[in-house]
Amino acid sequence: MYQANEQRYDKMTYNRVGDSGLKLSAIGLGLWNNFGSVDDYATQKAIVHQAFDLGITYFDLANNYGPEPGSAEINFGRMLATDLKPYRDELVIASKAGYVMWPGPYGNWGSRKSIIASADQSLRRTGLDYFDIFYSHRADPQTNPAETALALDQLVREGKALYVGLSNYSGAQIKVMAGIFRELHTPFIIDQPRYNLLNRQVEDDVLPELTAEKKGAVSFSSLCQGLLTNKYLHGIPSDSRAKKTTIPFLHPAQVEQTLGTIKVLNAVAANRNQSLAQMALAWNLRQPAIASVLIGASRPEQVADNVAALDNLVFSSAELDQIETILAAQSPIDWDAK
Repeated sequence: MYQANEQRYDKMTYNRVGDSGLKLSAIGLGLWNNFGSVDDYATQKAIVHQAFDLGITYFDLANNYGPEPGSAEINFGRMLATDLKPYRDELVIASKAGYVMWPGPYGNWGSRKSIIASADQSLRRTGLDYFDIFYSHRADPQTNPAETALALDQLVREGKALYVGLSNYSGAQIKVMAGIFRELHTPFIIDQPRYNLLNRQVEDDVLPELTAEKKGAVSFSSLCQGLLTNKYLHGIPSDSRAKKTTIPFLHPAQVEQTLGTIKVLNAVAANRNQSLAQMALAWNLRQPAIASVLIGASRPEQVADNVAALDNLVFSSAELDQIETILAAQSPIDWDAK
C-alpha cells in the first residue's frame, strides 16, 4: 500500500492564489494527456505518487481528458479510492466543463444545464463529494455570461465546489465574469490561461486583468507541449507528442519552425545550470499573478526533473533581456498546422 513521503512538504513552494486564502503548489500536475484509457495505469500511479511525494498538491483534470474522454477522471478516481484516500484533504483537485463531452446540444459550452450535468458526471467518475476548484473551460459566445456564472455559483452553494475558476477567457471576458461573481459573492479566485515562452498573448490582457481583480492564475501548456524541453533538440522521437496520433496538439512543422529558438534558449538554460524545461517553468513563475505552473509527464522521472526548477527561480535583468532578444527573433509559428 502506498505511503506518502513524510518529507514531501519540505522543499515545495506554495503560493497564494490572488487575495484568496488558498495556496497551490508552485508546480501542479496536469492530467490532460497520459492518464487516459489508452495509457498504462501502473505508470499513471507511479507519476501521481512521485508528484505527491515531491509536494505537488494541485491535480488538474477536465471532463474530457483522456483519451477516451472522461477516462482521466475515472483513472484518477481509482487512485483516490485507494492509494490517495488517506490524503484527500491534502490535495487540491480541479476539473472543468466547456468542451465537447457527449453528443447532442447539452454536452458542450457553458449553459447552466451543461455545466451542472458535467460537474455531476465528473464527481461520479472521480468518486469525489466535491472539487476544490471547478472551472468554466472556455467562454460560450452564445450563452449570457451571467448564466454560466450562476451555474458555477450553484455548484459552490450545493457543496460541489469550494472555489470556481475560468480558463481560456480573454481579459475583457474575465472582467465581466468577475463583476458578476462579485455581486453573487461567489469565490472566484483563479484563471487558467495558456502561457509559456512561445505563447505570450495573455501578458497584454489576461494577466493585467487578474492583477487588477486580485485573482491568481495557473498556467497550462507551460512547456508548450514539450517544445520547451530537450526532447526535440536532435530530431523528433518516435514516442513524442509530435508523433503521437492520440495527441493532436503538436505538429512536426511547429518543431521545425522553433528549433533554432529552442537551441539558443537551451544554451541560456545551461548557463543557469538548468534544463530548458526547468528554465521555462521558472520563467513562467516570475509573473506575480501565476501561483502554479502545470506540467505533464509520461514518466515519474520527468516530474522530479521539473520540480527541480524551483531550485533557481531568480533571473538577472541580463538573462531576461537575453531571453527577450531571442524570442523577438522567432518568426511567426503556424500553430494551426495539422
